Amino acid sequence: MFAVAALTVLVISNTASAGAVHGKPPGDNGDVKIHKWTTPEDDQRDEPNVCVFYLVGFNFDAAEQVSWEIKSWPPTGDKTTVKSSTLVLDKDGHGRTADMTLPNGHYKLFWTFAGEHGAAKQKVFWVACEPTSTPTPTPTVTPTPTSTPTVTPTPTPTGTPTVTPTPTRTPTSTPTPNNTPPPTHPGRDDHGTVAHDWIKWDENVTQTQDEPTPAPTPTPVKTDIPVTG
Repeated sequence: MFAVAALTVLVISNTASAGAVHGKPPGDNGDVKIHKWTTPEDDQRDEPNVCVFYLVGFNFDAAEQVSWEIKSWPPTGDKTTVKSSTLVLDKDGHGRTADMTLPNGHYKLFWTFAGEHGAAKQKVFWVACEPTSTPTPTPTVTPTPTSTPTVTPTPTPTGTPTVTPTPTRTPTSTPTPNNTPPPTHPGRDDHGTVAHDWIKWDENVTQTQDEPTPAPTPTPVKTDIPVTG
């Protein structure tokens, strides 16, 4: 009777020990780290001096639900919360946040989860980013527009028109009608007055501009001279 009871206690004790050795540790045995954004997730080092960083948890219970917050901390902070969020870990009790950054200074992380025993997980760290120099903008040089010279047209000289002289035409002489009565021939025994016929020359002379004007031909004078004898 006593032997059976002792055997039963031994079996239970061995089973509990096996569970403690081979089973996953309870959530309080997990840990949280501060990592630079370039550090691999499976690296379990803690990096307390960062610029851009993320939070990563290891060895917590599967699908653990985590709440975390970061407070500014003395000597540079006043313990006010500057960032907070939640995170659900994977089946291995592992998980990480997105990359983040904060103004340069001293901070403290508080990592809590359901079913924890005792105080939350805590980490203090410094954010120290190198100052970024602002490049001096290059001034934009506005080119000065080149003025186009105004071309004044040269006046074209007006030529003096050539006047062609109009030739002067000499009017054509109009013939003067001869109104001299026909001559009268006296009879054989008539010793009266003999009328002499004088020929009057009418000349039509056309004078041109280039020919000299001829001297006028004298006009015969008609006279009545008595004939005796």
